[in-house]
Amino acid sequence: MEMLTFNATGGYLEGVVRGYRNSLLTSQTYSQLSQCETLEDLKMQLSATDYGNFLANEQPPITTSTIAEKATGKLVGEFQYLRDNATGPLREFLDYLTYAYMIDNLILLITGTLHERDTHELLDRCHPLGHFDGMEALCVATTVEELYNSVVVETPLAEYFKECLSASDLDDLNIEIIRNSLYKAYLEDFYNFTQRLGGTTAIAMGSLLSFEADRRTLNITLNSFGTSLTKEQRAKLFPSIGRLYPEGNNALARADDVDQVKQVCDMVPEYKAWWKEGGMGGGGGGGGEEGSEVEELEGKMFREETRLNRIETMCQFNYSPFYSWLKLKEQEIRSITWIAECIAQDARDRIGDFVHV
Repeated sequence: MEMLTFNATGGYLEGVVRGYRNSLLTSQTYSQLSQCETLEDLKMQLSATDYGNFLANEQPPITTSTIAEKATGKLVGEFQYLRDNATGPLREFLDYLTYAYMIDNLILLITGTLHERDTHELLDRCHPLGHFDGMEALCVATTVEELYNSVVVETPLAEYFKECLSASDLDDLNIEIIRNSLYKAYLEDFYNFTQRLGGTTAIAMGSLLSFEADRRTLNITLNSFGTSLTKEQRAKLFPSIGRLYPEGNNALARADDVDQVKQVCDMVPEYKAWWKEGGMGGGGGGGGEEGSEVEELEGKMFREETRLNRIETMCQFNYSPFYSWLKLKEQEIRSITWIAECIAQDARDRIGDFVHV
């Protein structure tokens, strides 16, 4: 039935996003970018791709931050075109994609304010897709309640924020708890929305959001070791969706070290493989060795996310290609930025350490 009715409301924009997907950089282009000697060379190579003349008005010397900013601006323009032309459930679906950026912007602003960073600098660093009215007021909030009543209550994040009101002061630990509490509520709400849509969208997005929930659960666990976050607090931050839920989540809530996290990952074949590739494994080393394992695991989770999204951008008659294209484009910009930074820092030995989209 989807094949008969989808094109009536979503066919045109699905065609547009498929065109966006086909403009993603190829392996050959990444190879050419990696061989550039200067950022001006990189700019020239990018001008031969779909990025075109996005840096034409920038005066030399070009910087890595400028490349990242302008590439993000191109992404925002493409997404806004989709959003402006979407109607009905697709418009609501695209709105959900912006909520994650709103959360990131909110946390960026209150963290920067806590550490007395310049307000204008913080606002400039906010992602355009996460802009909401009253963002400037976040820079003067001193308590969680004030933060909610002055700004958040008028945003789509209001429902997600209610669980955070029990926190008192805006210190580093509470800000991290707020961040993860918001993402937990957001992922659960987005998941439930996609399941109500039904059909292929429910199946595809169920898989993608389940992976995202598992990744956040694993990251929260690993990053909580050696901190003042209690096991009870940790457990409350885990999304109640994902392939690890509920047995894996319960075990991770009790975990004390990386070896126990590895045992939980054994429950899912794809996750189990992460610890076998490249020599990763349990085996107790020192703190530095354990930290290296965690960093390596995060890289493998990024690559798995990219693999899943590549698959979904090839599907039709559902909304998952919109989500997956956005994720792949974000990763592409991170990869370009990494290459540019390695060129600027003359770190040739690490220039290939990026995720190929």
